[in-house]
Formats: sequence, structure tokens, C-alpha cells
Amino acid sequence: MLARFFANATTMQLYNTLNGRKEAFVPQNPDRVTMYVCGPTVYSYAHIGNYRPPVVFDTLARVLRRRFGRVDYARNITDIDDKINAAAAKEGVDISVITDRYTAAYHADLQSLGVEPTTHEPRVTKHLPQIISMIESLIAAGHAYAAEGHVLFNVPSYPDYGKLSKRDTREMLAGARVEVAPYKKDAGDFVLWKPSPPELPGWDSPWGRGRPGWHIECSAMSEAVLGETIDIHGGGHDLIFPHHENEIAQSTCAHGGKTYARFWMHNGFVNVNHEKMSKSIGNVLLVKDLLQALPGEVIRLVLLTGHYRQPLDWTDEVASDARKKLDRVYGALRDLGDIKPAEGVTAPEAFIAALEDDLNTPMALAELFDLVRAANKAENDADKARIKAQLLDAGHLLGLLQQTPAEWFATASPSSAGGITPDEIEALVAARLTARTNKNWAESDRIRDELKAKGVLVEDSKDGQRWRML
Repeated sequence: MLARFFANATTMQLYNTLNGRKEAFVPQNPDRVTMYVCGPTVYSYAHIGNYRPPVVFDTLARVLRRRFGRVDYARNITDIDDKINAAAAKEGVDISVITDRYTAAYHADLQSLGVEPTTHEPRVTKHLPQIISMIESLIAAGHAYAAEGHVLFNVPSYPDYGKLSKRDTREMLAGARVEVAPYKKDAGDFVLWKPSPPELPGWDSPWGRGRPGWHIECSAMSEAVLGETIDIHGGGHDLIFPHHENEIAQSTCAHGGKTYARFWMHNGFVNVNHEKMSKSIGNVLLVKDLLQALPGEVIRLVLLTGHYRQPLDWTDEVASDARKKLDRVYGALRDLGDIKPAEGVTAPEAFIAALEDDLNTPMALAELFDLVRAANKAENDADKARIKAQLLDAGHLLGLLQQTPAEWFATASPSSAGGITPDEIEALVAARLTARTNKNWAESDRIRDELKAKGVLVEDSKDGQRWRML
């Protein structure tokens, strides 16, 4: 495999959006990697595209822990937003009712997708003092100004503005669809604080009752939980401008010119059936709905199948293929039976090298399936024990293989298994075994065909019968 070419690499490589190339990654503190990833605005259920960042950066965090040890990972919850206000007003409830409901739903989906809890999960409502303090420091340094109850960041005061997105000023203004208000000193200036009318949530500040702008929130929360300079800042490609561009400007200026984030990483979009997700088209896929038909590991595998920087296309065919691939891996583990994993054995060097080469999950998955083929050919217990340990360790780094084979092959949805339950499958498989023991081949074939019609494939091996979903 091509990953073996990287097996002797001495440093981890990550693509840095800021510089437009892969660079050797070494944390600023050898005993602690710091990473901040933009999280959800909790006003509704999240769609499949919203879950690519948490899955991608959860996988990266696993790889970083393997190499460096401690990873302080923060992913925020945005619980102050105009969409949240609108949802609360529509139901006639406090915004906390909306945010608590959809934060809980988000956490449930993350757990189903095998995403581990982050070290920190800062919420905007819990960091208003830090946000106000950062705004005050920007005003004091001449990078922001108050006007008509608003506070705005003065973009011309930061000469490097636009370096991340690599756009000129006119393009940036068009891309941001900025409001050209009379109180702005420059058309590109963006809001740090805005006034709240009586009917909307608001918090006291030196500039009057109001609420923070979106961009300042992440800058303040990142500093609060991780410090002024962090190793990695991640998020979706759509956040490069204006959100991350504005974060850089705010944080750099608030901290006297210190680097805000050393590496910027961005994942590509998720499309559905070759089209961008859109409410108008009606192709927005909510993960809570997908989980009614698919195991969470299937969804996670789909999100890891393509390289994180590239767009990903979700289709029924891709999801079905991911299910079959996991059947193969779990099938290999099942065939290894009660063999105890070898102690001290970890994922193969080529697998690790692929992940440390800018999180090349397609190459890592190719290495994983090399292991599956090796498992199917292994004949002695020593080889089986080694391969089993390698499979389980590789699965952990990808956030996969978190069930036993028995649990996996019992997780069929009614739609994929003709309404048959795992207990009914086991009963029919046992009846087929009885028929084969009695050499009643016609009955054995009849049961096999009945199961196949219900979406269950029964296979005969040297170790007996086994079944999996088609």
C-alpha cells in the first residue's frame, strides 16, 4: 500500500489552511495538544453535514492522543443566536428550553456515532464575562469602537485580515453579505456586540443591554478553556470566511499580536445524491432519522470513507456499501472466535502512518481491509491473536468496532431484514442446523432461502453456521 511509503516518517503531517500546504505538526507544548472545533448552534436537530466535523476531529483527537498523550479538545455549544430566539418565540418558551432540548439531541447523536466527549464544551451563555472583557480589550487597543449601542471590530486596523481566506476586500465583503450601516467606520467592520430590544434576550454590558456577535464568542471561549495560542483550530470549510477570518483578527489583536491558532483545518461539505443539502429541495438528512435505519457505525464509516478535506457524497448506495464493509470486518473478528488478542500489539505501522499523513482515512481503511484479508487466511493461533489485536486497535483509532460481532450482527433494522427480529433469525438458523444434522437438505435449503428473502444471508464454514444482513 502507498501508506508504507510514509511508514518511516518522523513527524505527523497536517494540512494547514492558513499556509495552503501540509506541514509537520509538533505541539507548542510537548505534553499537551490544544484543539478547538466550532460546534453547533442548538436551535433544531442537526443534519448529516453537521456531524462531519465532530467525527473527523474525534478521529484526529484519537490519533493525537496516540502520538502525544494529552489532548485538550474543546468543541463549543452556541446557545445565543437569532435562530434560537425565533424558535423560542414560536413556542413561547425561554431560550434555555430550546437550547437544552437540542443540545441533548446532539449529544445523543454523537454517542450513536461513537464520538467521544471532548475535554471542554464551553457554552456562550456561560462565558459572557469573558466575551465582554475581550471586547473591552479590543476597544482599548484601538481595534474596536462603540456606536449606537453596537460595538464593531475595525477591519482596517488589522493589516493581515484576509490571509486565511485569501480573498481581497471586495470579495470578502460580497461573501459576507455585510450590513452597510451608517454607524460603521468601514463597510467591512463586523459586530462584536449588538443591542437587544426588550422582547429579546439580553445581558448587561458597558454598552447597554445586548448580546454578543457570533464571531467573538469562539475567540473568547477558546481563550477561556485553552489559552491565548492553540495548536489546532478546526471546522467546516464554510467557516473559513467570515467566521474564522474574524476570529483570527479578534484574537490576534486582543492578545497583542500573538498567534491565535498555529494550524487551521477544514473539512469538506457533505452533499446528498450529488446535490447540496437544501430545505427547498427537501434533501436535508437528519442524523436522528438516519439512525432509525442505520447503525451509528455505518454513518461514521461513511463520513470517514472520503478524505476529510474533500467533499463527500451521501447516497443510499454508499451507506449500503459501508454496512457491507463493516459486515466483513466484524465477520473476520467473529471467525477469530475466542482467540485472545495478543498483548502489547497495536495497529500496523502503515495504518498509523496513513492517519498521521493528514488524517488519510481512505488509506487507513485500505490497510484495515488488508488486515481483514490476513485474518481470513490466518491458520495458527499466534497469527490470529496478533491480527485480532491489530484489528481492534485500528478500529479504536477510527472509532469503529466498538461492539462484539454478536451485537453487530443482531443490529438489523426492520426495513433491511423484512421485519424479522434477531431472536427469530437465531431460531431459524438453529432449525436449519437441525435439518442439516438430520441430512434433510431440502428443509435446510428452504430455511436458507426464507432467511435470504428476509435480507439475512446464512453462510456455512468450518466453524459452523453464521449469518449476516444482506
